Amino acid sequence: MDKDSQLSLDFKTISGKRVTADFTGGDVTSDGGVLLLREVADKIGIIDQLTDAITDNRHQSYVRHDVKSLLTQRILQIACGYEDADDADALRADPGFKVSCDRLPSDADLASQPTMSRFENTLTSKDIRRIADVLIDRFISSYKTPLEGIILDIDDTNDPTHGAQQLSLFNGYHDEYCYMPILIYEGVSGDLISGILRPGKRPTGKEVRSLIKRIVTRIRTAWPSVEILVRGDSHYASPELFSWCDSHDVFYILGLASNAILAERAREAIVAARREYERTGEKSRIFRQIRYQAGTWHRELRIIIMAEASKQGDNVRFIVTSLECSLPAFLYQTVYCDRGRMENFIKEHKVALKSGRTSCHRYMANFFRFMLHSAAYVILHTLRKTALADTDFAAAQFDTIRLRFLKIGAEVRELKTRVRFIFPASFPLQDIVTAMYKSVVIRT
Repeated sequence: MDKDSQLSLDFKTISGKRVTADFTGGDVTSDGGVLLLREVADKIGIIDQLTDAITDNRHQSYVRHDVKSLLTQRILQIACGYEDADDADALRADPGFKVSCDRLPSDADLASQPTMSRFENTLTSKDIRRIADVLIDRFISSYKTPLEGIILDIDDTNDPTHGAQQLSLFNGYHDEYCYMPILIYEGVSGDLISGILRPGKRPTGKEVRSLIKRIVTRIRTAWPSVEILVRGDSHYASPELFSWCDSHDVFYILGLASNAILAERAREAIVAARREYERTGEKSRIFRQIRYQAGTWHRELRIIIMAEASKQGDNVRFIVTSLECSLPAFLYQTVYCDRGRMENFIKEHKVALKSGRTSCHRYMANFFRFMLHSAAYVILHTLRKTALADTDFAAAQFDTIRLRFLKIGAEVRELKTRVRFIFPASFPLQDIVTAMYKSVVIRT
């Protein structure tokens, strides 16, 4: 890529000498840590699996960038903080990203933005469906032995749209046009299991049942005896999901919206909470359980009532569960409320990885972009879980990992028998990067 050799930035002088800067450094990368991401991606095989899931209908005689190269370039750029396809125009000559895509610094440049955008717009619904299966299979294969139990944390988030994107709808709750993607994580580890980009409306019970059914079926095929708990807010409490889970040995604990009958049956708990608050002057919580069956439900279910009284007033919440053991307070405060950790998982996906970059007109192109960001999540999460597990950064957010371990400036020298990355001698985290290398590259 041509550079303006005349551009010079002048700064404050030192001891009478000019201080200048320009962008003519040649084979230098500002993302030397991308080598670690490349190793993680190769270890877990996610990009190879995504490549196999995509049908390449391009005329091969005109193809300069194969599907694997395009996927690798785009996903690793997203992980390093370059979430827009436009960034490819500047980064296509970056030696760090070229090496990560199995190209020498002297080889032809990577794909440009127009090439990347054309590729994103070629995918079909069948491709997207197979990509979704890859994410589930990757979760399963990440464990050497089957898990005894897993928690499927499910939630949605708004993805604002600002153009004529297909299936962008106005959402009254968020007061904007948006998509409403659903994400499913393993509630203990934070592993991303699946995700779908949806129109900007609340999901129906049939939609939720279909999604959970697809995931559970695939997991149970690999792990027939695993116990599964579905956990989510009241958006996902539907008779369709209740009946399917009950008939397939899947447990659930879900928020439940109030109605006149539930409000009446919670009255005694509210009174008790108020009395306790008046006696102690401190916030009081009272828990009760009832059996309840709405008209559309297939059976009576266990309802946990949480009644809270404080200086802010009364607060009543309901959850519905198929778990018949454990005390109501434990089920609400420990089991159900622990789903709040999912907000951090979504934050990583949505804020750190900018998964809301769904600005294409075609819905399927935007869906594919969402999946690319999901793949970047998987790679960064795996890096943190494996390479940083025994360090002070074991719980670091993706933004911190990127700034401390990916944004490493390096001179890249292509020699006769090797490509050498020369990192700064003053880099303060050399010991941790060395340990990460040993964990990712050397350990099996």
